[in-house]
Amino acid sequence: MRLVFLLMLICNMALMRVKINTMTTQDKGSTRDLYYSSPARGEERKVNLSTTIVSCAVTLAIGLIIGINFESLSNQANRALTGKADSSIDFSSLNEVYETLVDNYDGKVDKSKVIEEAKRGLVNAVNDPYTYYMTASEYRDFTSDLNGDVGAGIGVEIGLRENFVKVLRTTKDNPARKAGVLAGDIIYKVDGEDVTSLDTEGVAKKLRGAAGSEVKLTVVRNNEEKEFTLVRETINNESVYVEYRGKTAIMTISRFDEKTGELAENLAREIKDKGCDKLVLDLRGNGGGYVDAAVYTASLWLDGTTVTTAKSSNNSAYNRTYTAKTGKAILKGMKTIVLTNGSTASAAEILTGALKDNNLATVLGEKTYGKGCMQSLETLTSGDVLRVTIANWYTPDGSNISNDGISPDKVVERSYDQINKDIDPQLDAALEE
Repeated sequence: MRLVFLLMLICNMALMRVKINTMTTQDKGSTRDLYYSSPARGEERKVNLSTTIVSCAVTLAIGLIIGINFESLSNQANRALTGKADSSIDFSSLNEVYETLVDNYDGKVDKSKVIEEAKRGLVNAVNDPYTYYMTASEYRDFTSDLNGDVGAGIGVEIGLRENFVKVLRTTKDNPARKAGVLAGDIIYKVDGEDVTSLDTEGVAKKLRGAAGSEVKLTVVRNNEEKEFTLVRETINNESVYVEYRGKTAIMTISRFDEKTGELAENLAREIKDKGCDKLVLDLRGNGGGYVDAAVYTASLWLDGTTVTTAKSSNNSAYNRTYTAKTGKAILKGMKTIVLTNGSTASAAEILTGALKDNNLATVLGEKTYGKGCMQSLETLTSGDVLRVTIANWYTPDGSNISNDGISPDKVVERSYDQINKDIDPQLDAALEE
């Protein structure tokens, strides 16, 4: 669009030159007047040369101003047409803070770090834990998890509990469990660095690293510090796996990544082929992932019916009803119990709510986490990414689980001590049901 204004300027200058070149001049004393023919009226007009030059100069200046500020003016015009409020901000006060800091701080100020933290602060100001700024490298780590590439680590499931990042579960045959790390341990330090001020994702990033590299983990257990030196290993746990207890299948889904739907479908066929007539769907510790993967999985029970609905109060374009696929309801009619706990969240809650509201499963265990909002990943020109909440999820009966989570039909709790001793009263209760 700026090119359009440039062309307008060029045409304007060319027109001015044509006018001058086609004018006939007459000397009248000391004043030089210009005459040109008006095509519209077929008459001659007399114009002072200085007036013509001033007029063209003003036009030129206006064109330059519009061209230089086109993006800002375009945004304002667009918001006026769409009825949205002007989102522009005067950052002069922020620049004043930066200049004052540079002028007075006794040390070196890293400009790139200042800009990065300013971006984080701007996004954090909305006070939404699910809306945040990611650098390009942080985004790569984020998508690796969703793509099922967990990478190298120590094999722990962690989460925020009582304002601390705690170990919720250690995974089988991985470094943490072998070394004696237990569920309930508070993660205090990683390689000697205090990480208690970091969120779950920040701690997880510290724990990851190259396969074969060492990491020192300090935890707090019963008010005592315990230190472990662990060697990171490649974690290749599939997002879906199944085990059998007679005619009862136990399908565990740990996350909803790109492969989850297809894996679940293949295992559902295996379950049917084995003649199973009962299923325990274990979603404990499943923090979510791709909603499409949850919808795909729900299609193993539901056939073309509503799984979830997205609603936005700000942008109707995000309003959408997600329906199950047709012809994939392999498990339809099979008695199903869903196991949940406080770490069952987001896409896992969507699947839980869909099965519960359609009376296709009994929910057993503990209340789910309560994350019923939808995020979009917006790539910025810098390559960084903004994860922003754009809508809320609703279960088929119209409930949003953001505040209260999903309450189980039958409450059965499981303590950290029971987890560490491999005692599972929730699974036992499900098998009894």
